[in-house]
Amino acid sequence: MPNVPRRPRTALAMQRDAAAALVSPASLTALAEVCDLVPPPVLDDFAAPRAAEVLAGVEVLLTGWGCPPIDASVLDAAPRLRAVVHAAGTVRGHVTDACWERGIEVSSAAAANALPVAEYAVAMILLGGKRVLERARDYRATRRRGGRLDTHGDLGNYGATVGVLSASLVGRRVIELLRPHDLRVLLYDPYLAAGEAERLGVRAVGIEELFAASDTVSVHAPLLPATRGLVSRALLESMRPGALLLNTARGAVVDQDALTELVCAGRLRAVLDVTEPEVLPPGHPLWECEDALITPHLAGSQGNEWQRLADAAIGELARWAAGEDFAHPVRRERLAYLA
Repeated sequence: MPNVPRRPRTALAMQRDAAAALVSPASLTALAEVCDLVPPPVLDDFAAPRAAEVLAGVEVLLTGWGCPPIDASVLDAAPRLRAVVHAAGTVRGHVTDACWERGIEVSSAAAANALPVAEYAVAMILLGGKRVLERARDYRATRRRGGRLDTHGDLGNYGATVGVLSASLVGRRVIELLRPHDLRVLLYDPYLAAGEAERLGVRAVGIEELFAASDTVSVHAPLLPATRGLVSRALLESMRPGALLLNTARGAVVDQDALTELVCAGRLRAVLDVTEPEVLPPGHPLWECEDALITPHLAGSQGNEWQRLADAAIGELARWAAGEDFAHPVRRERLAYLA
């Protein structure tokens, strides 16, 4: 007889508004097919009286944004817990050392969340190459269209050079989505394995060459102690006049003061979905820079894209319930390099 997948006792652990966004009626139906789901409300406070009762019998925690830390005291209260399936990206905020020490298996939907970020980045790379935003602004101001042959030779995407900073999940998806376009793609990642750049179809370069040679640099490095301020003033100043710096990673990866000076002086252009702090003060000069586009950290999953995260998490739970390995495991030894 074939093995019958077991139905692990599973509880949702996240902020309640996150659960409302992530767990649609369709997701609840799908979950009911692969696990015994603890009825709402979700666990948003492991110290609450109800949490002790739920944790005592739970085998899997399906987590999301705002999940409290799963520390030693939580694990003591959850002796049957074997896995954490995260329906979002990073697990740094809630998967603690105690989880790894007790052999808890961990999965993340980071790969699913990487896709909309990569889509945003590629859209901005292509729009930036055509200078769509600046030209639309000028068109609105003048109500006149210049001649098609009046455009400069450096405008456009044919043969342009895009530098991808980090072969992260997002960086790799950006590279994949850029393949159909007539672009030259450079990659810098100090942890890139030998031959991997060739397999990705890009050229690996040093970070200095990446910035000096690229028309657009797309930043995808995670914020770690080693990457804070990685995009330095010297690197920014080495970029070609009019080049574009695109950041969908974290604001603190970039020397924002230097970037502000160069963008406001008309030396560089910037598309920033993230800043440091996350919302700039009202009087910050970047708000008024015509060559800066600032968006409110919207590149990651939003709206109907949340369903992709839920589907990914449910798929991982189904695999685990069937005795299979996670398709997207999180390894403790990789945390030093992950977002």
